[in-house]
Amino acid sequence: MNEIWVDTDFGFDDLWALLVLRHLGKRVAGITLVAGNAHLDQVVSNALGARHAYGFDAPIYVGADRPLVRDSETAESILGERGMQSRGQYLPDGGTLDEALNAHTALQNWLRSAQPNDRRDVLAIGPLTNIARFIQDAPELAKKITRLIWMGGSNGAGNHSPLAEYNALADPEAAAIVAQSGIAMDAVDLMLCRTVAFGADHMPDCDSLTFDLLGGYLDIALTRGRSNMSIYDPLAALVASMPDAFEYRTCDMAVSTIPDMTYGNTTFTENTNGSTRLVVGTTLDAAQICLNALSRDNANVN
Repeated sequence: MNEIWVDTDFGFDDLWALLVLRHLGKRVAGITLVAGNAHLDQVVSNALGARHAYGFDAPIYVGADRPLVRDSETAESILGERGMQSRGQYLPDGGTLDEALNAHTALQNWLRSAQPNDRRDVLAIGPLTNIARFIQDAPELAKKITRLIWMGGSNGAGNHSPLAEYNALADPEAAAIVAQSGIAMDAVDLMLCRTVAFGADHMPDCDSLTFDLLGGYLDIALTRGRSNMSIYDPLAALVASMPDAFEYRTCDMAVSTIPDMTYGNTTFTENTNGSTRLVVGTTLDAAQICLNALSRDNANVN
């Protein structure tokens, strides 16, 4: 069975990415959580609330609560203490987590269950701490990952520092381990995401909860004088679901782990034998496909 695993720090656009996967008929085998957008307890709360509100059926497992080396670097200064902005409504209380396994064991079991012709794609839409720890602890089993699709890095300027994109800067050491592992990776970087955006005129017909959360996400741009907000994690979900609709450049990715102004900077050097493919374009109307996943007919809010 060809299915996908999602590793996430569960802000609003992570939720949106899951809705894109569902809209496009992609089965999610499991969801592992990592600290990033907010501290891990808030990430868990967001995931459980989203499962309750939107009816996600994939099991949820708790992973890393801090980066490998550096101090925690959340995005709460932009996203608020919940890790997602809103215009009024928030996710409901989703209760308590009932899955007993941790992220490492759950991912291990899923990879081991693969039959000879099964794909094992992983969509990572947060810091790469969980994936790096798995590579360190089970390097041979990690080779069963068919393709890692990561929303992270930047082939240009950064957004959380002048030179670094947030998911890379949140755990540069983890990103470096993944880049050096040889696992096939498609990088959906900041530069590509900034070419896919929406504004107030593009708000879909959706339920009130989704409308408020999407509006809060858009407000991140509007309050900073920009009329459009880039689409990040949902675009990575689209790459994971429709890989043949995108253009790539094969390269090597390197991540700076020097604790100076370059910390978390990613560089992509063209190499036809490299293990990373930088996603560079598509002929799809990617923004509209992502927005369609939020419509009243598709979001299925309980």
